[in-house]
Amino acid sequence: MARRIAPPADLRRHILDASAALLVEGGVGALSMREVARRAGVSHQAPYHHFPDRESILAAIAEEGFVELRARMAAAGDASKPAADRLALCGTAYVAFALARPGHFRVMFRPELVALELFPETARAADAAFELLEQVVAAAVREGLVAPADAEAATSYAWSLGHGLASLLLDGPLAQKVPGAARREAHVADVMALSARLLRASGAARARKR
Repeated sequence: MARRIAPPADLRRHILDASAALLVEGGVGALSMREVARRAGVSHQAPYHHFPDRESILAAIAEEGFVELRARMAAAGDASKPAADRLALCGTAYVAFALARPGHFRVMFRPELVALELFPETARAADAAFELLEQVVAAAVREGLVAPADAEAATSYAWSLGHGLASLLLDGPLAQKVPGAARREAHVADVMALSARLLRASGAARARKR
């Protein structure tokens, strides 16, 4: 039976979906232009209509990931909430994204796979996600939870907490120590709630010293 060629309007989406599935199943090593075409059910040359090489596919996947990550964090930690809660909710959203989109997450922060200086749209999407985190930390500074001089460190701390927890659950030993989706969700919420309590305690200590 002849392979079904994806309609031109859907071809790019077909390629990206097939690529993301390959990343989940076999990692980056499983991704090749030929294998992507086979998985997408298109001719071997079809992926080249939208992507000149494998790195271009990875860059598009990373861009999609950053866009979705920012959207999830923005929805979870909207500006109506106190900054400590916003940071906790953003962290929870970060981990939830990683577990829901493992193929995307595994390439988004790998400069050896996607050189952001070569893909400005991906770089802009990455910057937008990071800037959202900076904005939430800035709110924590305004609320007196973080000293202005510590804003950069607080941003790195928040990012490291979310990214580290996501990595340990996705590819590390924490997946075995906290088995099951429901337990993992509760565990992430507990970790982020603890971080929020520590941040509030730090802010209270700073207020007492003033």
